[in-house]
Amino acid sequence: MTDEQLMSLIKANQLDYMNELFSRYSKRIYNYFLKSTLERADSDDLTQELFIRVMRYRNSYKEGHSVQFWIFQIARNMVKDHFRKMRIHKDQFNPVEVMPEVEEELGNGVLERENKLYQAMKSLSDEKRELLVLSKFQGMKYEQIAAMRDTSVSNIKVQVHRTIKELRDIYFELADD
Repeated sequence: MTDEQLMSLIKANQLDYMNELFSRYSKRIYNYFLKSTLERADSDDLTQELFIRVMRYRNSYKEGHSVQFWIFQIARNMVKDHFRKMRIHKDQFNPVEVMPEVEEELGNGVLERENKLYQAMKSLSDEKRELLVLSKFQGMKYEQIAAMRDTSVSNIKVQVHRTIKELRDIYFELADD
C-alpha cells in the first residue's frame, strides 16, 4: 500500500492505519528532530507530537501530494517553533549520548570525530543545519526542499554547497584545536 493510499484511509477515519504510518516514518522523523535539535529527549517529544498532529490535521493533507513532503513540512514547522520557544543559545552544546557498548565497539577516534561533527553542526545557523539534515541525512530531493522553502532548485543546490563548505571549515578548525 502506498503512503497516499494509507493517508486516504486515515482521512476516512480509519485510524488503525496510523500504526503503519508511524512504523514507516517514526525513525526518519526522530532522526530529523535529533539532528536538528541535538537533544534526545526533545526529539522523542517532538516525534510523538508530530504524529498527534498528523492525526489531528489529517484532513489538511491534499490527495495526490507527497505524504513524505507533508509530514516533513509539519516537522520543519515544529522545529522552528521549538527553537523559538526554547530560545536556544549556540554555546549550549550537549553532545548526543552514546551507549557504552557502542562506545567500546567504535573506539575513541570515531566518537571524537562524531563529537566534533556535532559541534560543527551546532555552529551552523538553524536554517543551514536544517538544510543539511533534510538533504544529506534525510535524503530529500532538492526539488522537495525548494518547494518547502519556496525557492528554486538551483538556489538550494548553491546553499547546500556553501553550507557543506562552511561545515568542513568549522570541522577542520575544531580538529586543529
